[in-house]
Amino acid sequence: MNVSADPGFRNEGLNEKTLRVQGVREQRMLLSLALPALLAVVAIIVIPVGWLFYLSFVDANGHFSLANYQKMIEYKSYARVFLTTFQVSILTTVICILIGYPLAYFLAMLPQRLAGIFMLAVLLPFWTSLLVRTYAWLVLLQRNGILNDFAISAGIWETPVKLVHNMTGTLIGMAHIMLPFLVLPLYGSMKKIERDMMHAAANLGASPAQSFWRVYFPLSLSGMVAGSLIVFVLCLGFYVTPAVLGGGRVVMVATQITAILENQYDWGAASALGVVLLVATLLVLFAATRLLKLDAALFGKH
Repeated sequence: MNVSADPGFRNEGLNEKTLRVQGVREQRMLLSLALPALLAVVAIIVIPVGWLFYLSFVDANGHFSLANYQKMIEYKSYARVFLTTFQVSILTTVICILIGYPLAYFLAMLPQRLAGIFMLAVLLPFWTSLLVRTYAWLVLLQRNGILNDFAISAGIWETPVKLVHNMTGTLIGMAHIMLPFLVLPLYGSMKKIERDMMHAAANLGASPAQSFWRVYFPLSLSGMVAGSLIVFVLCLGFYVTPAVLGGGRVVMVATQITAILENQYDWGAASALGVVLLVATLLVLFAATRLLKLDAALFGKH
């Protein structure tokens, strides 16, 4: 039998060819629609980051050199800066988890209307400038500030406690600013949990504590992981709050970059710090994808 003479065979081949042509046309159309966004990404992200990498490998004479990276190995001050940056970021993330998880749980248990009202209180800081919020904490926490005056008058302590221009003040200010970034994804994850699952666990003999830790908490981990990563990554690049509330005693990478540019005008050294911080951030996100299943955390897969 001559297969090529079979009409059904010819029609099937034509249909496959037509589908391939249509697929190519659809891909080209989607690419043309996405082209403006891709160009914007290249102009806003790829080119500046590429220029940052280039400057980090150029010395003061404009020649290719690894001197900027060698400085970070030779001088211990750079190691202390990175250690402080990760310490502040981790502690801020932990504080936000300790405060944000009960808050998100409280909001998730409320009726929809009440939850919306309380959620406005969580979002309220976004309506105020970051700089204004930071200086407000400076007024509250300074030696003659409102908090110290109230505590002394109430007999909580006798002399003013140093709550600002140190690590304590920095953590308080950063936790306040970062808290909504943890609560929002965590609240969204908690709202997806069916309450019938808790009732089912209770019907099977589980106590309220067992129902929470064995059923509710594991299902809410996706939101907590996503929120924690957002808080941690944002903290790595923080500048205003550590600079104001840290008083120069809490030096993070962003603060060090600013100091290098203002005092030495050394774009190479500043770019090298930025590159190392960027690589460290990407490594943290990569580790999260491998260890914590970030795809499930971000897309709410339980």
